[in-house]
Amino acid sequence: MIELTDTNSAQIAAEFVRARTRAGSPAMGMVMTLIVVVDEAGAPAAMAAARAASREHPARVLGVILGSARGRASIVAQVGIGQGWTGETALIRLRGEVVRHPESVVLPLLLPDSPVAAWWPTDHPPDPANDPLGRLAQRRITDAALVSRGKLKALHGQCAAYAPGNTDLAWTRITPWRALLAAALDQATPSVVAGVSAASVTAERISPSADLLAAWLDDRLRVSVRRRTSAGPGITQVTLETAAGPITITRTDGRLATFSSPGQPDRPVALKRRDLPELLAEELRRLDEDNIYAATARRLVELARG
Repeated sequence: MIELTDTNSAQIAAEFVRARTRAGSPAMGMVMTLIVVVDEAGAPAAMAAARAASREHPARVLGVILGSARGRASIVAQVGIGQGWTGETALIRLRGEVVRHPESVVLPLLLPDSPVAAWWPTDHPPDPANDPLGRLAQRRITDAALVSRGKLKALHGQCAAYAPGNTDLAWTRITPWRALLAAALDQATPSVVAGVSAASVTAERISPSADLLAAWLDDRLRVSVRRRTSAGPGITQVTLETAAGPITITRTDGRLATFSSPGQPDRPVALKRRDLPELLAEELRRLDEDNIYAATARRLVELARG
């Protein structure tokens, strides 16, 4: 890693070229640019997660730390390749007036003719699509579960400000739950599916993922969904009430679930809580609009309004 002080976008771009030349890799198969907007404390963990995700999605990863907007404008960057990265990386620290216009630094560093994703690992802007860095991206990833305060408020804010390309890792976390529930209904008889009369989601008291799962069930099944509280970890049980009896998925340890359905023996199902790099990699696989998430976000906002 090479550190550049009092630098600019042109010098950072030139250092990318020099780093590739020193490594004997003047051309690299990068498929996208990932902008990681993070604070100083969260930067090491966020960049480590981006590095792990980049093994599936070789990318130019631009970490952006927005410091104080007071004082003299300053840009400091650590630039390099290798060290576990499949593409290029730069951790850019901004201070002074340039903090108000971070896109002026980042825009010249985007890979040409390639998609751009922006990720806020912790606190995020109220409206990512209209954020200066968010406007550069086709995919904007937030994480209501990891904001410093007001997780449910953050989730509802993101859903209210939804724009095509937005997503939240609270939604990504329930992909396995949604797949299991959809498979359960696919395997059930038509009479059982038609007879779903209610549902419940049991999880920790503050769980953005549980709220999204409840909104998804409400939107898909058009039945009343009750939100229950448990000690966790995360979501611990989902139940669909049918005329033939309940369909239940129970996971108390965050790793292995038990699937129960009418007339069938209980069976274990792997349902491990996934780590951050895996969640991020899943979201980077698609850069088009997630219509199901869009519908769920609208439904969550409607339910909150009563």
